[in-house]
Amino acid sequence: MSKNLWETDHVEPSVSPEELKKILEKGSVLLLDVRRKADYDADPGTIPGAAWRNPEQVEAWSQEIPKGQRVVVYCVKGGSVSQSITAALAKKDIQACYLQGGLKAWKESS
Repeated sequence: MSKNLWETDHVEPSVSPEELKKILEKGSVLLLDVRRKADYDADPGTIPGAAWRNPEQVEAWSQEIPKGQRVVVYCVKGGSVSQSITAALAKKDIQACYLQGGLKAWKESS
């Protein structure tokens, strides 16, 4: 992507680790770690600035996200967990995307 994530016709709601670094530099996004509890407990390290949220409780915590807040979520590998959370947030009109490759790709890119 060459344009701002939320100003494009980008069909797949995802960002690369490099794009996320640029977004985080601007500080205009809520970064959420949505790894399953067992995965989080096994490796509690997060991307700096991220808050862990239990993916099984998305209905509860999604209501706490301020209207208009842009959100990036990630799981272990950017697979079904983060993609399903992104879809659930989008249904609530929350501007959300997921990190391609998840925490694994983030660590490899750092």
